[in-house]
Amino acid sequence: MKILITGGSGLVGKNIIKFAEKYEHEFIAPSSSELDLTKKNLVEGFLEKNTPDLIIHAAGVVGGIMANIDKPVDFLSKNAEMGLNLIMAARKKSIKSFLNLASSCMYPINCKNPLKETEILSGRLEPTNEGYALSKILSTKLCEYISKSDVGYNYKTLIPCNLYGPYDNFNNETSHMIPAAINKIYTAVKNNETKVKIWGDGQSRREFMHIHDFADFIFFAINNFQKMPEILNVGIGYDYSINDYYFAIAKLLNYHGEFENDLSMPSGVKQKLVDIGRLEKFGWRHKIPLNDGLKITIDYFKKTLIN
Repeated sequence: MKILITGGSGLVGKNIIKFAEKYEHEFIAPSSSELDLTKKNLVEGFLEKNTPDLIIHAAGVVGGIMANIDKPVDFLSKNAEMGLNLIMAARKKSIKSFLNLASSCMYPINCKNPLKETEILSGRLEPTNEGYALSKILSTKLCEYISKSDVGYNYKTLIPCNLYGPYDNFNNETSHMIPAAINKIYTAVKNNETKVKIWGDGQSRREFMHIHDFADFIFFAINNFQKMPEILNVGIGYDYSINDYYFAIAKLLNYHGEFENDLSMPSGVKQKLVDIGRLEKFGWRHKIPLNDGLKITIDYFKKTLIN
């Protein structure tokens, strides 16, 4: 197959392309400078010229809790614009297969855990990432409508839990929790600091899947695309507290100082664990345990960003 993947320079895109070496698919992965997804005419022209068999939409404006709070306009408008342009252009150019990557932040703030796919739009969203969530809901519903109204079109959505691993963003200002924690704790060890701050009370629970597992799932999905559910959670089925992740990273980095929970900073929603019932019926399970995944990620951080 000829597969277009957007967001090829990001965490998901880079790892999928790396895994693609094992398969015979041809991947097209334009950078944002080569294909600006916010420009409708450029998107249509690119699809007409390259005629992919499948599109994987992994591009987006992404970031941690503070980035979402600081830039809600960008997180809503740019992500919505990219999703709408790409999905509608794919439909216009008669591309029958589309894999949309959404986010577990689409689930309502008070939704019972584990989060079932049927709960989307059943309640209000977490305020700290509402803009991003709304953009992802928009793309998800549009894919759903096209699949139902257009015969032969399979436009499907994945809802991954939090992801981490090689090619992640380790900038403390814009990164997600695990890469930020690795950077902070590594810096503390390097500078002989005796205290590391954790945003919020540290009791909120999060589910993290290593990106190599998710890339493995993507190819499983490609090879079983017709029978894949229209909307599907992709997770590991269990979670840990924010404090637990910091303690695990500290042990691997030989940090022996203290942690201080900064209660002036937001803790986020208390739990965000996706239900993997549909995923198990689909026939796939993750393989990489947390400790192994953290070791791989820390090694990448040291070799790539430090040395």
